[in-house]
Amino acid sequence: MAWFKKEKTPRLPATDKKIAIPEGLWVKCENCKEIIYKKEVARNANVCPKCNYHFRISARERLESLFDDGVFREFDSEIAPIDALGFADTKPYAQRIDSYQKATGLKDALISSEGLMGGLPVVIAVMEYGFMGGSMGSVVGEKVTRAAERAYDARCPLIVVSCSGGARMQEGALSLMQMAKISAALARLDEKGIPYISILTDPTTGGVTASFAMLGDLNIAEPKALIGFAGPRVIEQTIRQTLPEGFQRSEFLLEKGMLDLVVDRREMKAVIANALRFMGAASAPAAIAAVEPAAEAVAEAGTPH
Repeated sequence: MAWFKKEKTPRLPATDKKIAIPEGLWVKCENCKEIIYKKEVARNANVCPKCNYHFRISARERLESLFDDGVFREFDSEIAPIDALGFADTKPYAQRIDSYQKATGLKDALISSEGLMGGLPVVIAVMEYGFMGGSMGSVVGEKVTRAAERAYDARCPLIVVSCSGGARMQEGALSLMQMAKISAALARLDEKGIPYISILTDPTTGGVTASFAMLGDLNIAEPKALIGFAGPRVIEQTIRQTLPEGFQRSEFLLEKGMLDLVVDRREMKAVIANALRFMGAASAPAAIAAVEPAAEAVAEAGTPH
């Protein structure tokens, strides 16, 4: 009765040959845990297409997304930190600076720049988390202060994007002094009615939150960004109570009145440009005239980014 039996094709023996998959093609979302094609995330402004989680991006990527056509002029890029205290923990502070400078290509944890956003002249300072966790030392404080002074002289808006773990402990009190210095420079902008917009991204904590990050005429945060002074774990250990769900996240702070807006990264540029026009930036032709000579001087000094 073999006529109704199905002949089975013998299986080929397994081989040890493996398919080589290039590294760096996929990324795992920290929120929904989905494995996503990296180029798809990049096309979506580094936002997860599945759950809207905002991945951290570099300072230069941030600047390219905010300025018109991604074109901007960097200034004060030559300012570098020094080890004034001779500080050493697991390794000397001077060695830490050197290693982070080589890894990021930056002198310190902030890029100061100027250009056009929505056709409006603006000064933008962006913190780089990849440089010692975006910590605020003397150089970061000096560069934010100079950016505020540049905006003051040009009568154009200032935008600061914060992404930081707070003041830099390796510089001790010198880093804490930057809080007062920056706040004084921002007060001058306020006296002249020059708009200052603060953008808070994940994370914004410590001395940065306690100073310029929360002093904006408009404080805007990205979704689900961690924002606070001390971290939630430290607070729980101190008060010995369980914190409410979503504590210190953007949406929680918006509900409590500490933020003005929570804005998706893909809409950030348009929202800021509209806010600046509402604040009167569009009706200030003198600002454009003031920025152009400065821009020409920067262009002559070096190649624009």
